[in-house]
Amino acid sequence: MDYLDTLSEFSSKLDYQKLDPGVKEQVGWILADTLAAMVAGSAEPELRAIAGRQTDGASKHAAQLIGLGRRSTPEAAAFINGTSGTFLEMDEGNRFSRGHPAVHIIPAALALSQERNASAENFLAGVVVGYEVGSRLGAASQLRGAMHPHGTWGTLGAGAACARVAGMAASDMRQTINIAASLTTATSKQTMLEGGLVRNVYAGLSNRNGFLALSLAECGFTGERDGPSSLLGKIISESFDANAVTQGLGQDWHLMRNYFKLHSCCRYNHGTLDAIDQIAASQALPSTEDIDRIEVLTYHLAAELNDPAPNNTLAAKFSVPFAVATRIVNNSSALSSFTWDAVRNPKILDLAKRVSVAHDPAMSARLPNERPASVTIFLKDGSTRTGQAGVNRGDDASPYTREELRVKFMNLTGRIWPAAHCEKLLQATLDLAKLKLSLQTWTELLTHSTE
Repeated sequence: MDYLDTLSEFSSKLDYQKLDPGVKEQVGWILADTLAAMVAGSAEPELRAIAGRQTDGASKHAAQLIGLGRRSTPEAAAFINGTSGTFLEMDEGNRFSRGHPAVHIIPAALALSQERNASAENFLAGVVVGYEVGSRLGAASQLRGAMHPHGTWGTLGAGAACARVAGMAASDMRQTINIAASLTTATSKQTMLEGGLVRNVYAGLSNRNGFLALSLAECGFTGERDGPSSLLGKIISESFDANAVTQGLGQDWHLMRNYFKLHSCCRYNHGTLDAIDQIAASQALPSTEDIDRIEVLTYHLAAELNDPAPNNTLAAKFSVPFAVATRIVNNSSALSSFTWDAVRNPKILDLAKRVSVAHDPAMSARLPNERPASVTIFLKDGSTRTGQAGVNRGDDASPYTREELRVKFMNLTGRIWPAAHCEKLLQATLDLAKLKLSLQTWTELLTHSTE
């Protein structure tokens, strides 16, 4: 058996009921966090506009467009929900795969489960399989520098998730993954730096194409003999270590080493924002009028985010100077600090011009276990204030509390739904992951309308 046989065998036979309680609890919080990101993202005008063009699902097996109060075809639901989940940069991620596994697979697994009236156990098994397949393939590869990680290996994870929901045997699981490898997109990192909103559909395309990969496999289509090695070893990636894909498989769970986000921006900003939080914890942050300049030292991926004048809210979430400035001016790095009002705030933009970002090779060498940053605020009176970060908050090595994640869930879902419903949905999601609730009972809560 080669690595892909081993991965496919594991994926086809994963028994969710037999997973440790701690793993099931983590699945619940990953599901809740991703759901909250989708609900909150559904409020964005561009998302609502594209969702309005999707065909309504008349079938009883149509899937929910989460947060929008209506249904559509499963393919459209996989696309729209995957897209909405990335709009606000609040979805979970994994530092080892250097991307966001959950949002690439949960919408596809959910849409298929609704179409086929799957059990909670099959849906959740699909989520676990999709997360592990996608994240492990991502971690075993080194994407080319110009690639955005969204829409790449996540498509293979979505295909695997759908194949597990469908109950495919190992050989068919392998075929679906191979087909999915040919359905990825040529994603450009420049879109995130320039604020190209097309970037937000990359995860939606992964979900839709993973769903399509299953359909193709069921209809007799075939892929390459080893699609992941071809894609990740020759086309979009600088290198691919096939042996690393199955190392610790079924024991060292990638989903147990994920991160959650409270800063409402790209993860590459988080070390810098954690360093500012460290400064703020010891004394009040200075006023913008008292600041001469701010110097940031960080790893190479974060140092690329150096635009002090982002042209929209997406570009703002991928700008270290803007993140620093809005954090200080608003005394917050939450959603409200990355709105259009913030992007147009002259006080924030003026301070962002005084923020410099430099690459420290020694910090890059500490990846992936740490994503470090050092921030020095130089005041006009000649004094300085310095903060440093290594392991980012929200990582498994420095996790947020469950209460912090609960507050995040309430804040995000509260953009659409009343607090009482949000509380009920959170508890139901955690119960679902423990197999204490049917999938149908849970999905009925997703149809809640504000009207």
